[in-house]
Amino acid sequence: MVVKVVLHAPTEEALIRARSNAVNLLAATPDAQVEIVVNAAAVAPALKIKDTRTAPLLRICANTLRNKGLKPSDALIVVPSAAGHLVQRQAQGWAYIRA
Repeated sequence: MVVKVVLHAPTEEALIRARSNAVNLLAATPDAQVEIVVNAAAVAPALKIKDTRTAPLLRICANTLRNKGLKPSDALIVVPSAAGHLVQRQAQGWAYIRA
């Protein structure tokens, strides 16, 4: 069974925890599928902090980007809605962790 985990980071502090959790989880379970869904107050810090280990795991909320007038780099994955993405992943059997 493949471990699938979606970490939710709505604040800057939660983003720091989520990145750490993801790195630790992948070290312990290298074949795990991990995503970090970023919205609200965590989006601006996610765009500024360059972390090559966790950047590919980020899923940035398009609603927050639009509401805050922010633009992500082309390397980041944007999802239409953080809440919608979290619901989809949970419906697909992914474990949810609020960082």
